[in-house]
Amino acid sequence: MAYRMILNETSYFGAGSRKVIADEVAKRGYKKALVVTDKDLVKFGVAAQVTDVLKAAGIPFEMFDEVKPNPTVTNVKNGIAAFKAAKADFIVAIGGGSSMDTSKAVGIIINNPEFEDVVSLEGVANTKKKAIPMIALPTTAGTAAEVTINYVITDEKSIKKMVCVDPNDIPTLAIIDPELMLSMPRGLTAATGMDALTHAIEGLITLGAWEMSDMFELKAIEMIAKWLPKAVENPSDIEARDGMATAQYIAGMAFSNVGLGLVHGMAHPLGAYYDIPHGVANALLLPYVMEYNKEAAKLKYRAIAEAMGVKTVGMSDDQAAQAAVDTVKALAIQVHIPQHLSEIKVPEEGLPTLAKAAFNDVCTPGNPRKANVEEILELYKTAF
Repeated sequence: MAYRMILNETSYFGAGSRKVIADEVAKRGYKKALVVTDKDLVKFGVAAQVTDVLKAAGIPFEMFDEVKPNPTVTNVKNGIAAFKAAKADFIVAIGGGSSMDTSKAVGIIINNPEFEDVVSLEGVANTKKKAIPMIALPTTAGTAAEVTINYVITDEKSIKKMVCVDPNDIPTLAIIDPELMLSMPRGLTAATGMDALTHAIEGLITLGAWEMSDMFELKAIEMIAKWLPKAVENPSDIEARDGMATAQYIAGMAFSNVGLGLVHGMAHPLGAYYDIPHGVANALLLPYVMEYNKEAAKLKYRAIAEAMGVKTVGMSDDQAAQAAVDTVKALAIQVHIPQHLSEIKVPEEGLPTLAKAAFNDVCTPGNPRKANVEEILELYKTAF
């Protein structure tokens, strides 16, 4: 079997690293940027930390700040129109996964106009050309969209989250500057951090995992267990922010190449039908799906427990696996993640529809335990 690893070209890490944009733009010969972000990041001055660098360097740009929390097909089409109107030749994406996912779709379609309907990008799209150059600056520590070949767009007509997988969409340059994450409130810090943990755990146990991906995912789990509680407790702790920023990137390097599983399969419909933030959906579902997968991934669960600081010497495989589940749940509770779907206003009568959508989600086949619709419905009911 052949294993594939695709990573982005260049990444910078550390407080203040956003300042490298000026030199990178100059040496790459880019002329004008479309800055893609959302109104909250503009309102609270986060986007300005990046656009001020562009202004100081005399780099022309125009702003598209219409990104939605769960970006839609319409959102993408509006972004395409904005890119064309700006006569830009590269994108600067500032934000969480939503800004970067929107930017990836825009960049792909600009250079592959045969996919202008957006919905034809779902799954593994047969694009021929690389996306428009993109500089990605995450403002959350969770999605790792700056280093992945994946993006998610909501088809509002069919009420479906489309998972798109395309090596041509990977950002040209990633800048992981923890100073851009300091304004994240505790709730968002917790949800995005648990999203990163979900990526790491699902990437570790997915059917496509192998030695190199395991190496990345276990390190990410270790770092998240260490730094997430500190980042939630003290949002201005730049060391904790930096630790989480790096951890989520490491997780992304692996899961982007090996796939995910049932947590994501179940989380995507929650976003499509009820607009539940992706990080919250993953964080809430993770312990329940881990319990379901316990027998299928027992030995790797021991490694998860160890990475999270549990001493498993003397434990049976069953005990170590349960310790992994319990430790993940304890972390979720510690950082104040909701524990039941009813808490986040998901209606019980909607669970059967969610189960069918989750069964058909592109992430579900990567789960180490094969699940049918009835089992997925029972999981939703347990989580309810």
